[in-house]
Amino acid sequence: MSIETIFWILGALTIASALMVIISSHPVRSILYLIVTFFMISAHYVLMNAQFLAIVNIIVYAGAIMVLFLFVLMMLNLSKDKEPKSPLKMTAAAVIAGGSLLVVLVAAMRDAVLSPSNIISSTNQQGLVENLGKELFTTYVLPFEISSVLFISAIVGAVVLAKREKQLL
Repeated sequence: MSIETIFWILGALTIASALMVIISSHPVRSILYLIVTFFMISAHYVLMNAQFLAIVNIIVYAGAIMVLFLFVLMMLNLSKDKEPKSPLKMTAAAVIAGGSLLVVLVAAMRDAVLSPSNIISSTNQQGLVENLGKELFTTYVLPFEISSVLFISAIVGAVVLAKREKQLL
């Protein structure tokens, strides 16, 4: 089997599992399909020789975040009889919003230029954490530091909001 065949098979499986996340009516099954989707995306990373991203994707997304989603869903005890019925206006608004998004996506794809990709020959050094670190702390050091300040400010904001909520109660 060639790499291109494996790529197309993984792509089809990724799209199928992502569609099952949307189609599935049971929330726990949707999360399980989302975990499968994350594993398929990690397989794509391995095909692109980005092993570090594949491992981080599995550990962070498929591991930590999806387990958190499963625990929250199991604690919520969702049932169909307690679910409020959505009025026709809400359904119509959702269809209009989704249709508008589809029109924008089609318009953007229509103007897109498809050029043949220049595949760089794979070397042993490609996709290593050492190269990622060098690139991150030389070329992209300013955006990296700005994003860290943004994350710290978001954490401080969340703590301030949580403390204010407790004081109001």
